[in-house]
Amino acid sequence: MTAAQPDAIALLKADHRKVEGLFEKFESAKSADRKQSLAKQICTELTIHTMIEEEIFYPACKGAVEDDKMDEAYVEHDGAKVLIAEIEAGSPDDEFYDAKVKVLSEQIKHHVHEEEMRSEGLFAEARAAGIDLKDLGARLQARKDALMEKFKSEGLPAPQTRTFAGHRLKKGAPVDKAA
Repeated sequence: MTAAQPDAIALLKADHRKVEGLFEKFESAKSADRKQSLAKQICTELTIHTMIEEEIFYPACKGAVEDDKMDEAYVEHDGAKVLIAEIEAGSPDDEFYDAKVKVLSEQIKHHVHEEEMRSEGLFAEARAAGIDLKDLGARLQARKDALMEKFKSEGLPAPQTRTFAGHRLKKGAPVDKAA
């Protein structure tokens, strides 16, 4: 591994900044094609990010980070996965499409804040616990690269939730915007 290889926290923070930038671009996008392209990028980046955190980073933090923080992180991921699935299945012409992307953006901002808080965030606790963040960073990057290649050829998989039971939902009548 080279010295330029980011540690796990630097890699995850770089992912956060990239997605924040994509959300900003989506907010200012005008054409449906541009919105669709940006939404796909957002969904891909977030899907990969949640997978590498759940497969590698969070398990490495088990026992080193407060259980409540870990539980919240998994639930926040699952909430994002539901919106990602909705966005992936939709198009900018759909009712609520932009709202779903906006709410996803807000959920992600909250999640990022929880992870990145300076002294009491999940990342701070992981660093303080002495986890080998260089090795973890290399493992995260390798998995991220493999997933990116896989999703380029196969598309995004259906999300797997760890905390949601998959209750049956029934869509109600459309919102009457004229009322």
